[in-house]
Amino acid sequence: MADTSGAARGQSNGTPQVEKGWGALKKHVIDNKVNVALLATRIFTILFTIGYLIPLFGNPYNAYHKVLMSSAATSALRLHQRVPGIQLNTRCLELLLVEDSCHYLLYSLIFLYVAPATVVLVPVFLFAVVHSASYSLTLLDTLGQNSVWQVRLLVSIVEFQSRTILRLCALCEIIILPLTIILVFSGRAGLLTPFIYYQFLWMRLSSMRNPSTRNIFREIRNALSSAAVSPIMPRILKFLINTLLRLTQHMVPVQAPQQ
Repeated sequence: MADTSGAARGQSNGTPQVEKGWGALKKHVIDNKVNVALLATRIFTILFTIGYLIPLFGNPYNAYHKVLMSSAATSALRLHQRVPGIQLNTRCLELLLVEDSCHYLLYSLIFLYVAPATVVLVPVFLFAVVHSASYSLTLLDTLGQNSVWQVRLLVSIVEFQSRTILRLCALCEIIILPLTIILVFSGRAGLLTPFIYYQFLWMRLSSMRNPSTRNIFREIRNALSSAAVSPIMPRILKFLINTLLRLTQHMVPVQAPQQ
């Protein structure tokens, strides 16, 4: 009798009873195969990065390239989600180039053929951490509110620091440009690498979905401008800073007027 009245109350409140548990998790995985595949590739990115930094098992050189390959797989899957039914025409190409996943597919391919540099892995690792944490919370919710609280705590920490993580990714994207020039002169990268990476950075600065790179770029330019007018700044450094500011002035995208 009590069970019947409880069911009646649930129906009268109009609140649907959402199934929780392993059965619900299995159904969610079947219904969201691409999202689960994205989670898997991001976890591989994290694990291979750890394997590169702490080479206890296997060759760190191989782990480095596996990070970039798993990152490329993530970007390709995400790009398929964002732009389904890719066609060989100008309109489709324009849609592809504005997607962040297209940017990082290019990024992964650029450094797949360049000698290992640890800072290159920082953005792909941090993006994998942020996005895998976000989707892991969705999977945990299908199990129940009190499931695996330790993982929920870690996810909460990552989400709380997500803005700082995105800013760090943006900073790395910017400082890697001069790094590619150093790699060329040290014989660790091809002559075209800085030019191709410049196109990647330009796309990141123009990104509408993630303004972090653009904001950090402007902050760096503003800091350099303030340093250049400082009376204690040596003349040679002022000259170098002003030259750098002139060279990068055209890289700042013009903001579209708000409606």
